[in-house]
Amino acid sequence: MAFGIIGKKVGMTQYFTPDGTRQPVTVVEAGPCVVLQKKTAETDGYAALQLGFESRPVQWKSKVQSKMGGKMKGTRKRNSVTRPMWGHFKAAGKGSFRILREFRLDNPDNYEVGQEITVTDFAIGEIVNITGTSKGKGFQGVIKRHGFHGGPGSHGATAHRVPGSIGMCAWPARTLKNTKLPGHTGAQRVTVKNLLVQLVDVENNLLYVSGAIPGPTSGVVYIQKAGK
Repeated sequence: MAFGIIGKKVGMTQYFTPDGTRQPVTVVEAGPCVVLQKKTAETDGYAALQLGFESRPVQWKSKVQSKMGGKMKGTRKRNSVTRPMWGHFKAAGKGSFRILREFRLDNPDNYEVGQEITVTDFAIGEIVNITGTSKGKGFQGVIKRHGFHGGPGSHGATAHRVPGSIGMCAWPARTLKNTKLPGHTGAQRVTVKNLLVQLVDVENNLLYVSGAIPGPTSGVVYIQKAGK
């Protein structure tokens, strides 16, 4: 299976190909990621690599006497990690990380724990799939959420942007499941497939990928080489 890398969306710009064609591209800060764990079919039931992205400091503080009930309470800062997770990170010897992600592949033995994965593993002209969380748009009606056309805009009409009747007659006398209605829109896991890598900036850990990808600026995305 394909292998990938964790990145962060930087924004969109334009790129001119060698023949002068202008292409809209999305810039992604990809890696560097560190291999934290190798999973094999013998021990875990499947083959995968666990990568860590965005290192963060670890700060331990001694426990202090709490004013509530006299119990011992920790005073760790928000950017610190739990001791079990710190023990998990120690195997790689690269510190702790904010984002963890598994990528399945056929031969995890080709990689070692602690090895860095960078944009050098990608080449211009490769096809990738990018997964991210789409922008949240809150509660929206059926026109924006599902693309309904809406009712007439004039001549005495009173139903402009409403979904219309969803009821039944005597049978089955209920609203069917999966009826398209207003509701929360966006903030969903979205995968855009078959995007072309236009440029690889090794010095700045940047990938220039054709087209748009899901999520806001600085949103975390997962870049995976297309299996086909």
